[in-house]
Amino acid sequence: MAIDDLLDEHEQGERVRSWLRNNALGILGGLALGIAAIYGWRWWVAHQAQQQQQAHSTYAEAVKQLEAGAVDKAGALLAGQKGTYATLAALRVAKSQVEAGKVDEAIATLRGIQAEPSLQSLVNERLAQLLNAGGKHDEALKLLADDDGSAGLELRGDALFASGKRDEARDTYARALAGTDVASPARRRLELKLQEAGGKVPEPAEAI
Repeated sequence: MAIDDLLDEHEQGERVRSWLRNNALGILGGLALGIAAIYGWRWWVAHQAQQQQQAHSTYAEAVKQLEAGAVDKAGALLAGQKGTYATLAALRVAKSQVEAGKVDEAIATLRGIQAEPSLQSLVNERLAQLLNAGGKHDEALKLLADDDGSAGLELRGDALFASGKRDEARDTYARALAGTDVASPARRRLELKLQEAGGKVPEPAEAI
C-alpha cells in the first residue's frame, strides 16, 4: 500500500475520531432518549392494562351491588370513574334508580357520566328519555340537537309532539322511521307515533 494511501486512511481516521469527540454528547443523548422511549412505552402499556383491570373490577363489584339491591353503594363505587366500564355500570345504576322510582337521582347519575365519545349519544338518549318524561322537553331537544340516529330522532319527535309542534314532530318521526330497519321491533312503535302526529307510514319499499 502506498504511503499516500496510508496517510489518507490516517487522516480519515482522525476525522472520524474528531467527529465522534465533537458529537459524543449528542450520540449518548440520542441513545438515552431511545432507551427512555422504549421503557416509557412499556410502562404506558402496563399502566393501561392495570387501569383496564381495575376498571373491570370496579364494574363487576358495582354490578354485584346492583344485583343485591344496593344501588347507592354501586353509585358510590362509580363516583369519579371514567371509561367504558364506568359508563356501562353507571347506565345500569341509572336504570335501577328509575325502577326504584328515584328519577331525579337517575338524572343526576346520567348527568355525571364522563362518557367516551362512542357512548355519549347513548347516555344523552337515556337522559333525554327521562327529561321528556318529566316534561323538560326543551332541555331534551337541546341535548339531542346533534343526534341524527333513529333513537335520537324518535326522542326529539317525542319532545316536539309533547310541546305541541306536530308538524316538526311528524317530520322528525318520518326521518327516524326512514333510518329504522323493517325488521326492527322499534319500527311499529315509530309508525304509530308518525300516524298520531298526522303522518303517513310509507310502504317498506319506499322507506329510505
